[in-house]
Amino acid sequence: MTAPSKAEMRERARRIPDIISLVKDSYVDLRPAERRVADVVLQDVRFAVDASNAALAQRAEVSEPTVTRFCRAIGCKGVRDFKLKLAQSLVVGTLYLASEPPEGNDNGMPFWNAVFGEARRALEEAERQLDPVQLQKAAELIAKARQVAVFGLGASAAALAQEIQHRLFRYGIVVGAHCDPYVMRMTASTLKPGDLVIAISATGRTREVVEAVEIAKHYRANAVCVTAPDTDLARICDVGLTVAVPEYPDTLKPTASRFAFLVAIDLMAVAAGYAIGATARETLRRIKYNAQIHRVGKEMEPLGD
Repeated sequence: MTAPSKAEMRERARRIPDIISLVKDSYVDLRPAERRVADVVLQDVRFAVDASNAALAQRAEVSEPTVTRFCRAIGCKGVRDFKLKLAQSLVVGTLYLASEPPEGNDNGMPFWNAVFGEARRALEEAERQLDPVQLQKAAELIAKARQVAVFGLGASAAALAQEIQHRLFRYGIVVGAHCDPYVMRMTASTLKPGDLVIAISATGRTREVVEAVEIAKHYRANAVCVTAPDTDLARICDVGLTVAVPEYPDTLKPTASRFAFLVAIDLMAVAAGYAIGATARETLRRIKYNAQIHRVGKEMEPLGD
């Protein structure tokens, strides 16, 4: 595969201004002096954004024209264009550029405490923040719903939407999970009074999810959300199961809010089962019976699955 031309590099920088990736991808094709500029940029992006051309050249031990040549080599018009795109790259923060792992414990795994500690803290925050009144309202809406549509966009939210579907169909509820934004809009358009939407969003700002819920509300369906407090999604739903979980600064660790949302989903599902009552128990009995009789041996499946 041949290296991209300068024109191709400029077009990439224009269409997708992730300048850090362009610096890394172009590194092997840079001249030695230009690589020293790249090294300084990647080692301290904040410095590179704020530093003058002279200061950047001095730290890289190159001339100022070399800095300009470096900027053009990676597809920028010049130093000013490079600085603008580099500042945009800080939107996600410098944590993703750090390579130092967090302090670990004696087992040699620096992420061990982060994962277990964040899971425990997320559960504690969920227990402290979730409102039992809102939880009971959500259960009642589920119990009387003609059908339930679950919306979640993105990896974590889509998986949680599937989890809600798995929890609720066991009670005989007509429920479907959707993670495609167009399917969410179309599904919301079919809903009627007595139907229910359950929306999942870690930020509560996912535009496609918010808009799908607004459509469902327009057609007088009810809406429950599992999300962060005081967000666009929480404000438009009839019932909000909201919890905020601060994140540990380790970018390789999955988000801890998953644990809080999972326990919220479990609480909501159990409460819905109790609200439905005997019908839910009979449906679960049928499922367990037909799941168990085809297995060899006497070992029972987990009670809740």
